[in-house]
Amino acid sequence: MRPGLKVYNSLSKEKEIFEPLNAPYVGMYVCGPTVYSNVHLGNVRTFMSFDVIYRYLKHLDFKVRYVRNITDVGHLQGDEDDGEDKISKRAKLENLEPMEIVQKYTNDFHDVMAMFNILPPDIEPSATGHIIEQIEMTRTLLEKGLAYEVDGSVYFDVEAYNKTNHYGKLSGRKLEDLISNTRELDGQDEKRNPVDFALWKKATKGHLMRWPSPWGDGFPGWHLECSVMSTKYLGANFDIHGGGMDLKFPHHECEIAQNHGATDEEGAKYWLHTNMLTVNGQKMSKSLGNSFLPSELIAGSHELLDKPYSPMTVRFFMLQSHYSSTLDFSNEALTAAQKGYTKLANGLKLIGELSYTEDGAEKNEKAIKQIEQICNNCYFAMNDDFNTALTIGHLFNLLKKINSIHTGNLKYSEIGEEVFDKMISTFKTFTVNVLGLVEEERINSKSVLNILTDLYKEAKDAKDYDKVDEIRAKLKDLGLVLKDMKTKVDWAYEE
Repeated sequence: MRPGLKVYNSLSKEKEIFEPLNAPYVGMYVCGPTVYSNVHLGNVRTFMSFDVIYRYLKHLDFKVRYVRNITDVGHLQGDEDDGEDKISKRAKLENLEPMEIVQKYTNDFHDVMAMFNILPPDIEPSATGHIIEQIEMTRTLLEKGLAYEVDGSVYFDVEAYNKTNHYGKLSGRKLEDLISNTRELDGQDEKRNPVDFALWKKATKGHLMRWPSPWGDGFPGWHLECSVMSTKYLGANFDIHGGGMDLKFPHHECEIAQNHGATDEEGAKYWLHTNMLTVNGQKMSKSLGNSFLPSELIAGSHELLDKPYSPMTVRFFMLQSHYSSTLDFSNEALTAAQKGYTKLANGLKLIGELSYTEDGAEKNEKAIKQIEQICNNCYFAMNDDFNTALTIGHLFNLLKKINSIHTGNLKYSEIGEEVFDKMISTFKTFTVNVLGLVEEERINSKSVLNILTDLYKEAKDAKDYDKVDEIRAKLKDLGLVLKDMKTKVDWAYEE
């Protein structure tokens, strides 16, 4: 294990040496998707960033328990505890049952994660599977005087909590400012304070997703599920909690208050947040018409895209920036990423063909020192708050040495077998296992077959029967046969 890993903690506002809690595993919780619509690119960036963190911690020989939830409860629109249930609204639009909507978009989410080579978590709990636990945490907060019930709804009492704690410590807000800046919202007159948030909400007539509770039929508040599931699977104290920057307030702030109020512990030790996406310098949003889905990016079907970009190109593009920095999409940046990814992919292909051979060259101490330094730099970069951008730069430097071996400008014996193996292993480990970049299949088999049938026809027209027989024999070895038609040459699977 390599010591010295530093992470930026949104709670302390500083980079801290990563010191896991004394548990049999590193506990990591990431807020998962709300499954009522297609996955957006902001989701992809967040889960890709934590995928790399998960991969790197495992590479450092930590035993990691990674929990990523699925929000399948029909929470209300926004954070104001009023409005229309998102999943119910979608169910009505598509004429489906709410849980059909949940399953449909959960499947879509998993497909997108697999497309970008994002590993599944160790545990993927759902909000609907933990209704009992959410009712119990609500009951606990009521008993401690940190919540109150009004006509079947239960709210967290932020002022009562703030008497002995700091509500707003994660986002840097002060309760007095929040209260003075909070506008009065329709449907919030039953709250004692406009900053209070729902733990349990009474289901109105026609609300599709509802469960019985001590306070009547209703459904849990949005913030409650993550407090319940993180503590259930990782304990009252765990290591990392993450999500997009938009979740820092109010969602994660409310989680801290709930966790501390219910368990006297704050939950996570380290809070990590990914930054937002922009397109040509503007914030990505549906209202601006510059928001595109992952499928549109891969197909190149959005009007802002000049061409399709492969999943690994997009992954490379996202990892070129630090997870906490703004990421700007443009055709120029994506095209540059395509070239960068292709270089690494060619490197992966090349190292599969290289094999150490004693060639009698004298040891080159300078080259050995350079290679060992570059290998160490990959660790230094990832140890600096999981800096994938710097890591990629070091991998390109390592690829230059690998290419020098391939071209013969650097002899095998100049660096020795041990350093050669370290160079190859480091390049492959960081590219594939840590960054999750793999070689993509770019060859279209039908296009290749069309080329072969054209070559076959040319050979036949030229009466080069030896070449005709050679092409037929090679295709037969692949289980294919050529058929001479009146107007063209066709192929079929051999029966």
